[in-house]
Amino acid sequence: MTADLTPVQRERVKEHETRYRRPSFLVQLLLLSALLITPFVFPSFRIMDTVAKIVIFAVVVASYDVILGYTGSLSLAHAMFFGIGSYSLALIVYHSGAPHWYHIPLAFVVATAISSVLAVLIAFFSLRVKAIFFAMMTLALSEFAHILAVQWYDFTLAEDGVSFKMPGIFKVDWSAGTFLGAEVNGRLMTYYFILVVSVLLFRGLVQFVESPVGRVLQSVRDNEQRSIALGYKTFRYQILSIILSSSVASMGGVMFAMWLGYVNPESVLATPIMLNILLMVIIGGLGTLYGSVIGSAFIEITQTYLPELQKIAKAVFPQVEMIHRLAERWVLYFGILFVLVVFFFPRGILGTAREMLARRRAL
Repeated sequence: MTADLTPVQRERVKEHETRYRRPSFLVQLLLLSALLITPFVFPSFRIMDTVAKIVIFAVVVASYDVILGYTGSLSLAHAMFFGIGSYSLALIVYHSGAPHWYHIPLAFVVATAISSVLAVLIAFFSLRVKAIFFAMMTLALSEFAHILAVQWYDFTLAEDGVSFKMPGIFKVDWSAGTFLGAEVNGRLMTYYFILVVSVLLFRGLVQFVESPVGRVLQSVRDNEQRSIALGYKTFRYQILSIILSSSVASMGGVMFAMWLGYVNPESVLATPIMLNILLMVIIGGLGTLYGSVIGSAFIEITQTYLPELQKIAKAVFPQVEMIHRLAERWVLYFGILFVLVVFFFPRGILGTAREMLARRRAL
């Protein structure tokens, strides 16, 4: 039977038969297990808050990797789609007066619809230009969305931000007692909801990049002219990748708003959000998808715990003023860490690791 298959088909059959025996599957299983038990092993809100943000941004960064790492298009409008998702939930709940359970799926639908329409517009007007011009056009659109959110006070409450409550079991003050030492409350339910949705979205992205469509996108990235010569309508494939990635990013924004219960332009639409997403992709590894988990974990953990250096310095060296001043420069240390990662892992942490393993296998 396998003798009638092409070499590519035989390789896919082999991958399908061994997918549950590969080390990567074991790593994924261990990671998922760790995320499931985190609230019970580490009931601290700060730890759970960090892990929840890592999960959310892993999905957002993976969706961005579809555009940048697999299609080869540098878009700087991804934070805009993330913000659209956040504002979709916040404004629906806020302007409705009272939260209801159907506001959550409605926010997902609205965010996806708006992001898809904007993605098509961006594709038609921006993909006609290449390289830095495409990046600048998407950045301009993102800045326009940020300015609109700041100026349109009657609708978005501008820089004051939108505070809202979640319905039912996702409400912060909802409680159902304790289980295995952890309080079963609205925060815990929100955490597991975010985890389940994120895993499903991430798995969908993996299936997409491993599909024939994903392989065509990689060919567009490597050599678009050759892909056109083979008969592929590359413009359609690029549009599809932008629509998918922007929709997933907007759904990540909905989950981010659910977790925080507060949205303002600086927290979801500002340029630093886009820079963080770009840094996460670079650190994890372009075109790896799973590297988004590593990149988001690196950024979130360092930004959360590096500022603690000042407290540690004062506790350990209470009389040494110079050490206190050095500890305050945590942003400098973050920059040094990033430079070291890029220097020692030029293809990102996961990308470089894969390259090293491929070299060993070739020996």
